[in-house]
Amino acid sequence: MDLFIYLFVALFSVLNPIGTVPIFVGLTQDDTKQERSRISFWTAINVFAILIISFFIGQYVLIFFGISIDALRIAGGIIIVSSGFSLLSGKFNKKRGINKKIETDAQKRNDIALTPLAIPMLAGPGSISLLIAFYQEHNSTSDIIISSLAILAIAVAIFVILRSAHYLAKILGASGIVAISRIIGFIVIAIGIQYIVSAIINIIKGNLT
Repeated sequence: MDLFIYLFVALFSVLNPIGTVPIFVGLTQDDTKQERSRISFWTAINVFAILIISFFIGQYVLIFFGISIDALRIAGGIIIVSSGFSLLSGKFNKKRGINKKIETDAQKRNDIALTPLAIPMLAGPGSISLLIAFYQEHNSTSDIIISSLAILAIAVAIFVILRSAHYLAKILGASGIVAISRIIGFIVIAIGIQYIVSAIINIIKGNLT
């Protein structure tokens, strides 16, 4: 249960679906309730597919390119910390690659569930590198099952949050969403720093032995 909670909280912090609410509201403001529900569902499905593939296949990508797990932890930690600072400074959307032109183009498309919502707004380099590193330390059968359930739970949470995005936007308001995003940003920074510190400690230990 501890493993499930840890991975769920870590992914929730890095993905930050709450911070996606304003963008989702803006992109779906002219859609019907049924269409918003459909987009929310397929966004969650796409995120789940991206994360589960990263979790199981990512290690082979590292082997193919000859990248060590510690190098990945440092690179991923830097990306995660950068995302956290972006949340704290209120510049998160720009960091996720959503500018005015992309937002306008997205509004003209029939389906925005894959891009820009699933990629790059939710599932990005930070969450992918987090999962790849996580698999290296938790690859027993029971850990894999628990981790897969945590990823599924994140997908469900994303669906519920996006499905309720227009209500959340009204209840929380812009200031409420910003406040929550900044609290999450602090957690994200801590997660990123922990990954960097762990990698550095492993490298030092490896050189001393």
